[in-house]
Amino acid sequence: MTKEPFDFDTPVDRKQSDSAKWQDDADILPMWIADMDFRTAPAVIAALEARVAHRVFGYPTPDSAYFEAIAGWFARRHGVHLRQDSIIPMIGVAPAIQTILRALCAPGDGVIVQPPVYNRFLSAMNHVGCRRIDNPLVLRNNRYEMDFADLERKAASPQARMLLLCNPHNPGGRVWTRAELEQVARICARHEVMVVSDEIHGDLAFCAHPFTPFAALDDDTAPSYITCTGAGKAFNVSGLQNAFVVAGDPQLRVRLQEAMTADQIRDLNPMGLVATTAAYREGEGWLGALVAYLESNYRLVRQAFAERLPHIGVIDQEGTYLAWLDCRKLEPSSETLAARLVHEVGVQVTPGSIYGVEGEGFLRANFACPRSRLEDGLDRLIRGLSNSRS
Repeated sequence: MTKEPFDFDTPVDRKQSDSAKWQDDADILPMWIADMDFRTAPAVIAALEARVAHRVFGYPTPDSAYFEAIAGWFARRHGVHLRQDSIIPMIGVAPAIQTILRALCAPGDGVIVQPPVYNRFLSAMNHVGCRRIDNPLVLRNNRYEMDFADLERKAASPQARMLLLCNPHNPGGRVWTRAELEQVARICARHEVMVVSDEIHGDLAFCAHPFTPFAALDDDTAPSYITCTGAGKAFNVSGLQNAFVVAGDPQLRVRLQEAMTADQIRDLNPMGLVATTAAYREGEGWLGALVAYLESNYRLVRQAFAERLPHIGVIDQEGTYLAWLDCRKLEPSSETLAARLVHEVGVQVTPGSIYGVEGEGFLRANFACPRSRLEDGLDRLIRGLSNSRS
């Protein structure tokens, strides 16, 4: 049986398409926001076209097929058997995290984060008034690791209420192993610290690094936890505003449902429901081809820097499509460096400083694009970085 071919090589013109990524009409190549330049899976497109043909777009509610698709995906792909009533659909992971913080933490409560980390974690904590407790990752042999001794100390603090876990890690590219997650679980259970695991990039783990959902851990040793995820990143349908939270504890689930209803983040988009259902029912072949293409793109990133600019490190990556470039040998700050790249060579990347002080000196570059576009982006990046003084 031959595999269906999928086209990731043909560029798609996204200008003048309401794209946040491609909003600049000038010759700026955007490699910043976590948004792929690929058409989504054919099965998703077909399901959306069929929904459009219905021609009525009133207020939706998830049907049984939606919950069955999610549960089936987790069982087949990750060996996790979710109760369908543990799934709470909502519009996005970032708003869910802010609502979770507001619902479960009082102002001044401590929340542990592992910088450099997704900047929306940090802004959500600021909005809610939580006290940030840093458990910085350790960069060892070009790969990020958790500092478990420090996590134990931080979790033991009387103020520590919650750990915001990025699994896989953004921007560091780590796909945490089961053993690492079990150690996190033991520490947090010991100190009654709840784990909120953002797993939106989970289905983009590279082949040699299997993704372990936090929900896969043994219930006897795991602390209270909440999972935030969805099909948005893996299937490039984030704009359809559909994600979901998984909470196994019934009382916790009721609290979250009430808080999300109050924050009005449960008013779903009918297209998002259709896309999620189709992706999880019929999108596995496309996703496998996508991940293989992304891994090949990542190898191209590493090769280009190794050959042309070896003093810029490309951090070892195990998943996602966001290269983390170590530019600490260059003189400018990451913010200045990113601005210069736009001005001098017309490429836009994300300065690492927005992910915490531990990200200073790094740049995040999105390589989820056709190979020809990536080659152009790498050429611009390397020319621009070559002009910066060591």
